[in-house]
Amino acid sequence: MSKRGRFLLILGIIACCIFFLWPTINWYGLTPKEDQVLALGSLETIKDFAGYKASEDVKTLKALAKENPGAAIPLEHAYLIKEAKKNYKLLKKNFPKEPSIRDLLAGFQNELELMNAIETMYREQILKNKRYYNNSVKLGLDLSGGMSVIVKADLEAAAKDLGKMTSDELATFNDNAMTQAIETLRGRIDKFGLSEPVIRRQGENRIYIEIPGAAEVDSINSIIMGKGILNFRLVDSEATDAFNAHYAAHPAETFTARGELLDLSIIPEDTEVLGLYTKDEYDLDERIGYLVVKKEIVLDGKHIKSADIGSNQYDGRPQVHFTLDSDGAVIFSEFTTANRDRYLAIVSDDKIKSYAKINEPIPNGQVAISGFGLDEANNLKKILQTAWLNVPLSVESQQVVGASLGETAIKEGFLALVFGLISVIIFMFLYYRGAGVNAVVAQVLNMFLLISILSAFNLTLTLPSIAGMILTIGMAVDANVIIFERIKEELRLGKNRAAAVHAGFDRAFWAIMDSNITTFIAAIFLSQLGTGAIQGFAVSLAIGVISSVFTALFVSRLIFDFGTDVLNSEKITISWRKIK
Repeated sequence: MSKRGRFLLILGIIACCIFFLWPTINWYGLTPKEDQVLALGSLETIKDFAGYKASEDVKTLKALAKENPGAAIPLEHAYLIKEAKKNYKLLKKNFPKEPSIRDLLAGFQNELELMNAIETMYREQILKNKRYYNNSVKLGLDLSGGMSVIVKADLEAAAKDLGKMTSDELATFNDNAMTQAIETLRGRIDKFGLSEPVIRRQGENRIYIEIPGAAEVDSINSIIMGKGILNFRLVDSEATDAFNAHYAAHPAETFTARGELLDLSIIPEDTEVLGLYTKDEYDLDERIGYLVVKKEIVLDGKHIKSADIGSNQYDGRPQVHFTLDSDGAVIFSEFTTANRDRYLAIVSDDKIKSYAKINEPIPNGQVAISGFGLDEANNLKKILQTAWLNVPLSVESQQVVGASLGETAIKEGFLALVFGLISVIIFMFLYYRGAGVNAVVAQVLNMFLLISILSAFNLTLTLPSIAGMILTIGMAVDANVIIFERIKEELRLGKNRAAAVHAGFDRAFWAIMDSNITTFIAAIFLSQLGTGAIQGFAVSLAIGVISSVFTALFVSRLIFDFGTDVLNSEKITISWRKIK
């Protein structure tokens, strides 16, 4: 490769590394702690916080407008001017050059529109920080603190009630049962607002759960071992209309910060207000409205035997079918007969997932729900399938790491990395003099590349990973030592600087490649066959091998070429002893 090509390649790689490393820098260096806590919460927690802050800001703006309508708009609310200008333009009105609070409020049709604009701002800020976290280097439990749980699913017990099955049918059932269990646990844990949990299948019948941060063991166990709470509730249509009219007029004075209704008199005593949710483009729950439903539960989700998607025979649109057991069929038949032409809500963990009109009595336990698209039908099918967690679960192992212990581990691991790097730098300076600068630059860039790759692939940083990075430091400088010694040999033969550098790198190439390839192969096998700490160590080691080879063969070579071609250096200070 030409010198110009080598230079452009290094610049391109550094630019890519900066791009991938920016989320990590932003999250750990620029995001305040309180904003991190919000970003790590569940979507429901974020929505609740944004709604609460929006209602508080609306109250503040109304109070300021009442006190002094002509006052200037506070700087913290200046972002609303852009939205107000759009509304003025739609109404074909001129927006004042120096708008007051009164002018700002006049730019919104009602209080609800103002509240939605403020809530959107808060939500976007938090979700932006969440994206930074998702694209940054994650800290493992041994560094961040938290809890890991391995849950065992008793698939044999779950399959007992289904009778004799073929091997293929049993395999399909086991896969569906594990998917059901994981989906239920994921929704349950997210509801409790636990920060960014990792939930994945491990082997045939185990589920691995990792919850960073502080977590109460008893609370987590109750979530894991709890039963599903899907149920069917009757919708009070008149009360729903009355509540929605009240909420549209007074959105900021309807709920408390915890989402509790402030004025219970606006709905009947035997009802409660629940949010109506659908799945957004990220497969997360998004509230699209409110319904008032009866507190009395019509039917428990435990009566659902199966659920599937079909087509409506009249218009061909998706239709969700589910089958009830014998007890459920009797209950549902009596209820649908008594409540014809009324609406029935499907409630899961206090969220309304869907509701439908009862067109006619359903006597046989075969229920069909229509009136939505394919995506909505798939979501509803999944909800009904996971209505009642019928797979017995047991906690097989549990590990808790305190946050203070994690902070100590980070500090000690960082100090070990820094001291190791400094020690190597000092040695290279003392032994190789001016050429040691070359090795120092390569070492620093090597660490930069390593962390950037970890960030690019959203890998988790653990104590074994840090150990692999420390080992990488020694391996990287070893490549520089080989190159420097080969250059010394060429200088002893009487070659000039340019020729010695060229020949030194050529002779060192295969020695460096042989040693690093063997190490890389070992690291790959460890990463694939190892588990836990071994896997983390192997991954960082494999990445370190790649970055160290690149810095030794490309970056070091470029530095030597820079001294020769740009600085016009004729000699190399590469040893304290005179080279003969």
